[in-house]
Amino acid sequence: MATQYEHGGYGQGYDVGDDERRYGPGPHPGPRPRLPAALRAPFEARTWRELGYVLLSLPVSIALFTWTVTMVSLGAGLLVTFLGVPVLAAALAGCRGFGALERVRARALLGVDVPGPEPLRVRKPGALAWMGAVLKSGASWRSLLYALVQFPWAVFTFTVAVVLWTLSLTFLTYPLWFWVFPAYAGEGGVQLYGDEHHHIYLDTPFEITVTALVGLLFTLATPWLVRALTTLDGLLVRGLLGPSLLSERVVELESDRGVVVDTAAADLRRIERDLHDGAQARLVGLAMDLGLAKEKMREDPQAAARMVEDAHGEVKTALQELRALARGIHPAVLTDRGLDAALSAVASRCTVPVRVEVDLPSRPAPAIEGIAYFTVCELLQNVAKHSGARSASVDVWHAEDRLMLQVADDGVGGADASAGSGLAGLKGRLGAVDGILLVDSPAGGPTRVIAELPWRGRPAAS
Repeated sequence: MATQYEHGGYGQGYDVGDDERRYGPGPHPGPRPRLPAALRAPFEARTWRELGYVLLSLPVSIALFTWTVTMVSLGAGLLVTFLGVPVLAAALAGCRGFGALERVRARALLGVDVPGPEPLRVRKPGALAWMGAVLKSGASWRSLLYALVQFPWAVFTFTVAVVLWTLSLTFLTYPLWFWVFPAYAGEGGVQLYGDEHHHIYLDTPFEITVTALVGLLFTLATPWLVRALTTLDGLLVRGLLGPSLLSERVVELESDRGVVVDTAAADLRRIERDLHDGAQARLVGLAMDLGLAKEKMREDPQAAARMVEDAHGEVKTALQELRALARGIHPAVLTDRGLDAALSAVASRCTVPVRVEVDLPSRPAPAIEGIAYFTVCELLQNVAKHSGARSASVDVWHAEDRLMLQVADDGVGGADASAGSGLAGLKGRLGAVDGILLVDSPAGGPTRVIAELPWRGRPAAS
């Protein structure tokens, strides 16, 4: 059942840093090319880099294939003795070295930046430990598979690219050199068909023009055909010479763990600073005032009463600060009543009128619910501080296995999560739990920020 609230008024939000600059002028697009992509392709540097990659692939693949087949065959034949093990290890190490060369070549000519695979894990010093690590490494065997697959593919791509470019340029320039045939070969031109009785030559102005037009079409189409072939080359390099999916996931989880630890440490420092500079300092002053009031109780009861009254006001202020600090750690209303009531309370304290609508079939897990709550708090704080908006809205709903949040405002726009602002930090914290943050904020507004979190239901006992 959807619940909807309308809020407005002034109050305090949640601090996400005064140095945050969420809104600003966006990047200006560069000049648009005058020719369409289909006509630009034969003249682009990328086309000739891709052709260079294909031409280099044949000699590189021959060397790699020869090394792999020779060394693996020799090592397999010598496995009856101990000599086969170091030969196989050397074969795999050579494949890994060729793989590094291929990644550099793909990066330089295709623009495909593939990170290296997971390094060898040599647990003990010595040649035997190194050979065992090479033979156990999945990256080594993927490099060997690349050597076997790349050779026939390189022969195919080399043949296709050379034939297509040769035919294209030959036909395109035919009007410039067709005179060679009648002058030196005794024929009218290129022979299109011939047998014992009939011969057809491309020698009339019409046929020469048509040949050149066919060459032009081939010239325009060939770069795209070669690009399709090199796209598969890039996929081959990425799939067999890059890190495995498991290692990528491990790296991602390690990075996410670092983000979580840093965020927790920053929150602890903030809480300690707020306690030390706020409530703790106020309570220390309160204790001193009460001590003075106690000493004056007999000498000047009226002055002591005034001091006690002032101390009573300080107690109220300290309680308000502690209550605000506790709300910033984890509000009781979120635990007791869920997201709809908690977000309603946050919106009521925002300086911009906010509409809140929550449509969830049930309450999510406490961890996901807390992240969603503080995400909306920070986004509303950005709206209040930087957007110049007259109204905002918060929508929360459940879609398949995701918890969706949307915070929109009609402000000045220009928000950029890649500019190192608080949005970037929020994006990192969401990424730590496999969440996503999307920002749509053109200059002049409006701004719409969508956050996705994995949906995990609340345990039945909660």
